[in-house]
Amino acid sequence: MSDSYFLYHSIGMYPQKARDLAAALAEFSFVWGKPDDGQWAYALGMRHRFIERWRAILNAPDQTVTTFENVTAAFHSLLASLPSGHLEGRTVLVGADCFPSNHFLLNGMAQKYGFTLQTVPLRQGAAHVEDEDFIDAWTPRVGLALLTWISSTTSHRINLQRMVAHGRKMGSLIGTDITQGAGLLPYDVFAPEVDFTISTSLKWMCGTPGAGVLYLSPRLIAHCHPELRGWFSQPNPFNWDITKFAYAPDIRRFDNGTPGVMAALASLPALDWHAFQDKAALLAHNRKLTKRLIEAGDELGLPLVTPRSETQRGGSVMLRLPETHPAAQVVAALRNQGITTDARAQTLRLSPGNLTTLSGTERLIDALGRIVRP
Repeated sequence: MSDSYFLYHSIGMYPQKARDLAAALAEFSFVWGKPDDGQWAYALGMRHRFIERWRAILNAPDQTVTTFENVTAAFHSLLASLPSGHLEGRTVLVGADCFPSNHFLLNGMAQKYGFTLQTVPLRQGAAHVEDEDFIDAWTPRVGLALLTWISSTTSHRINLQRMVAHGRKMGSLIGTDITQGAGLLPYDVFAPEVDFTISTSLKWMCGTPGAGVLYLSPRLIAHCHPELRGWFSQPNPFNWDITKFAYAPDIRRFDNGTPGVMAALASLPALDWHAFQDKAALLAHNRKLTKRLIEAGDELGLPLVTPRSETQRGGSVMLRLPETHPAAQVVAALRNQGITTDARAQTLRLSPGNLTTLSGTERLIDALGRIVRP
């Protein structure tokens, strides 16, 4: 049932999403299949609208945001574009609770680009990296730090202001992965000012796969030279002189060949819906339901993996299931009752959003209680 949907950390939903998505794809099919010359004006216009929606979410200046297939691809393009030798002999700093895909990427690039990957570990028995430990590891040797704003496995939210202030003193490039909070919690690339931000449209934004974005500070764009480049990386894509390539002066230099538009076009209805919502009301609704879930976890004796303080967490509640109840079996039992959740190892992940109701939350709590305390 839609009122017991708890997967906003994975795929966000909103009323009539299927209808709007079908209409957007049908419109694209009509335009793209019509034998005239209007296809590209339409497709690139829709991609531009998608970018403009994301600019508003990030409070980003014009020509500082572009599309990528996913967070990993955006991060790779940014890393490979940095001035030659910028990271050589220096450290790239991440937390052990970062999104694993970013860690896989960095681990594979370290030798080629000559940097040392330093991963701030979890404390004994802890579920997330403590801000203090990250700061202690953040020395002037750090050439770049990637901050995971909100953890996908604990919903722990870092103190971004404190982190960025420390990073500025260290002289590091500072990037943020805001995937688990974008669209639910307020975010501004200037408050505090970061050098780059990566995200996707899948989760609280309710979009589709493939609709990732990269923001890069206008202070830095001119210093970055993307390795993957093509005709859309130029000020004028229709320059056919193969001896006179030049990077566009803005974020377009991170575009390369013919841009994919399908994910942006398919995600645009969700972003349009989100743009007209009362953001404070969306967050208040989430806070009401997550508070109830935390109370229920205590009542059921399920250890809370997520920080209790609202200021230290995102929009999810993670509960540790007992070893006597394999998580996959619990998720399946809930699914059979129309309650949608997921798990990582023995951690049950619960993320209530705009479709989730208090009565749907109570149904989850009741069903979970019957499973773990029959």
